[in-house]
Amino acid sequence: MSLSDREVLDAVERATRRAAAAVRADFKRGLVGLAMVASVAPFFGFFGTVAGIYTSFPGCGAAWSTCMAAIAERLSVALAPTVLGLLVAMPAWLGYKFLTSNLEAFELQMNNASALLMNYLSVYLSLRRA
Repeated sequence: MSLSDREVLDAVERATRRAAAAVRADFKRGLVGLAMVASVAPFFGFFGTVAGIYTSFPGCGAAWSTCMAAIAERLSVALAPTVLGLLVAMPAWLGYKFLTSNLEAFELQMNNASALLMNYLSVYLSLRRA
């Protein structure tokens, strides 16, 4: 049983779409987690900072300057979670943007290669027929 040229081209096109979708799914697998880390990490840092600020104002029975020094020290320590959250989020965001742009470029290359394959196959089938 012989397939027509159109059926062959349709089958090849479906196969290239399936292969491209499988590769795209493999590449996108870790991107969601990376995006989530980039978006959630600052909030965990801010939560830690708020909790630290809440505990920075204890009752103080000493001189005013001694109490202010203790409060300033506790407030500076309370900012550490925000810094840590941003130190985690920024590289994660940059990595996400880098990988996403590489994925888009790769998808473009896959589409171009698929179109080129279809063109070559179409020419081959038309020459074979002649």
